[in-house]
Amino acid sequence: MGILNVTPDSFADHGRHMDVEAAVARVQTMASEGAAICDVGAESTRPGASPVSEDEEHRRLAPVLDALRNQPPGIPVSIDTRRASVARAALDAGAVLVNDVSAGRDPAMLPLVAEREAAICLMHMRGEPATMQDDPRYDDVVQDVAAALEGRMEAAVRAGVHEEHIILDPGIGFGKTLAHNLALLHGLPRITLLGRPVVVGVSRKGMIGMITGREVEDRMAGSIGVGLAAVAAGAAVLRVHDVRETADALAGWTAARGGGGA
Repeated sequence: MGILNVTPDSFADHGRHMDVEAAVARVQTMASEGAAICDVGAESTRPGASPVSEDEEHRRLAPVLDALRNQPPGIPVSIDTRRASVARAALDAGAVLVNDVSAGRDPAMLPLVAEREAAICLMHMRGEPATMQDDPRYDDVVQDVAAALEGRMEAAVRAGVHEEHIILDPGIGFGKTLAHNLALLHGLPRITLLGRPVVVGVSRKGMIGMITGREVEDRMAGSIGVGLAAVAAGAAVLRVHDVRETADALAGWTAARGGGGA
């Protein structure tokens, strides 16, 4: 899953894709580099980020969604949003997946996804982006996150979402300390027991900086290393900024694990 941030304050790309032509070109590039889906978002949810208004989120996304709708069929698009109105506009424009970091807190979100027979990624987040890193605590982070995701999955099914259309994300970095994040990565097999594909997003995040001591622009190698460990633990999807390099690493890692000697 390649990341396209249509925001002026993205921690990783610093607003480089606010221009419509740049955004469309980035989607095309990610498709050529091996992304299976492109995740487009217009609200930063990094730790400490302030929410944007609904109108502003629509304003940022509309021209990009219109441009993507007019492109030849290519890479599927997911919409990274917490708002049902934004998800509706993106689904109208051809998006196939709603990537919701709030796991459907907007009361209209799950009914919308059910109505459209779309897919949804339900992510675990403690609190809100602006405050989620203010002293997060858990009794057992793996069990607590698994139970919360199971509850949101049950809520989605009750709303009419097909269970096979649900994917799950433990929310690395969303209301978690470094120790919590590492415990979740080690405990991914518990999350996979919920029976749905698991998405992991660690790309260039603060935890990579804590582990490596690197600034954002130098965290690609650390991100790939942690991503491969996540796949080994059961992750089905990696959400990444560095598509080509991650795809190549996965290809090499998969070939090496599979053997192939005479």
